[in-house]
Amino acid sequence: MKNVVALILAGGQGTRLGVLTEKIAKPAVQFGGKYRLIDFTLSNCVNSGIYKIGVLTQYKPHLLNQHIGIGKPWDLDRKDGGVTILQPYYTEKKGVWYNGTADAVYRNIEFVDDYNPQYVVILSGDHIYSMDYNELLDYHKAKSALATVACMEVPLSEASRFGIMVTDLENRIIEFQEKPKQPKSTLASLGIYVFQWSFIREVLIEDAKNDQSSHDFGKDIIPKIIQTERVFAFPFDGYWKDVGTIYSYWESNLELTRPIPPFNIHDENWRIYTHSKEMPPAYIADSTKVKNSLISEGCEIYGAVSNSVLAQGVEIGKDSIVKNSVIMSNVRIGEDCYIENAIIAENVVIGDFVKIGIGEFAESKLNKKVYNSEITVIGMDSIIESKVEIGKNCVVGIDKIVNKNLSSGDYI
Repeated sequence: MKNVVALILAGGQGTRLGVLTEKIAKPAVQFGGKYRLIDFTLSNCVNSGIYKIGVLTQYKPHLLNQHIGIGKPWDLDRKDGGVTILQPYYTEKKGVWYNGTADAVYRNIEFVDDYNPQYVVILSGDHIYSMDYNELLDYHKAKSALATVACMEVPLSEASRFGIMVTDLENRIIEFQEKPKQPKSTLASLGIYVFQWSFIREVLIEDAKNDQSSHDFGKDIIPKIIQTERVFAFPFDGYWKDVGTIYSYWESNLELTRPIPPFNIHDENWRIYTHSKEMPPAYIADSTKVKNSLISEGCEIYGAVSNSVLAQGVEIGKDSIVKNSVIMSNVRIGEDCYIENAIIAENVVIGDFVKIGIGEFAESKLNKKVYNSEITVIGMDSIIESKVEIGKNCVVGIDKIVNKNLSSGDYI
């Protein structure tokens, strides 16, 4: 992997996650207790032996930059290579914002050129999966490809959510459909690409000159190059999840509480690394009941927890009940509370006798496309005062103080 550079696209807002990304970039959202979404892509890189990595950020990058730092948790604090944060910048004439995934890479051609690689791997920083990129690169070489797209089969009912590849018997991509209403295939792109650098470099320069292009790999680059070049689909049959919606994020977290979770790494040498605080072991009081849950370090539990994921430093008061919920770091839950089907973001404080996720489902009065399930979402740094009752499918924004009841579908 000495002749490989990885570029991780981590600048997205993740609007479908609603208030969870109102203050931070999507790749910085916590997942699975102690991790953040970008940890999985970074860990895949170092486990695969890739140590020359650029992380392209744009939307509210402060927390993400702080999390990555100099890359020490991933063994990326290196003189030769390592991890570099690549943000938009000013030129002599104007400020430059990334106007698409392809444009983001184009704006950082000089960074890649400094390493003079033979191959560049383009990755997303907000997917949950484990992949050995050596297998992807070996496949790319065996096919004498100029570009290779990692793909997986999806149910026909979900194919319209993805970029769909149509291939021949050799797995060469002959047609690309962007989120088609009538898909010709069920082979979906995972947003994971390998390119010959000398080839894609020229393609990006040409695309930058095209005012009609949206400068996106999926919408513009791939559809164009498959017409004349050798572009292949790499079949991936492992676990891969785009946690881009409230429901998929909640569901993917709770899958980790199963006896055998779908995302299950069997190789003890293949680890997911992260930058987390050193905290004491979790404390679970004698009177508590914890069932089918993932409890992180630093938690103190005096109530009952079932089918839930608790991040570091969560406190749950006496006689409180938490069910089917994702509780992020440093959340304080008072006594005699009832919380079900909820996502509670970092640093939220909940008083005593609070009820969240009760009553009957109602459509969201804020945004029906983003909030469309029974899951109630509480934004970062908010305070829910004692005796407040909040229904299903409710939304509390960041830095809010809630001192009144919210019926199902309401928001504040």
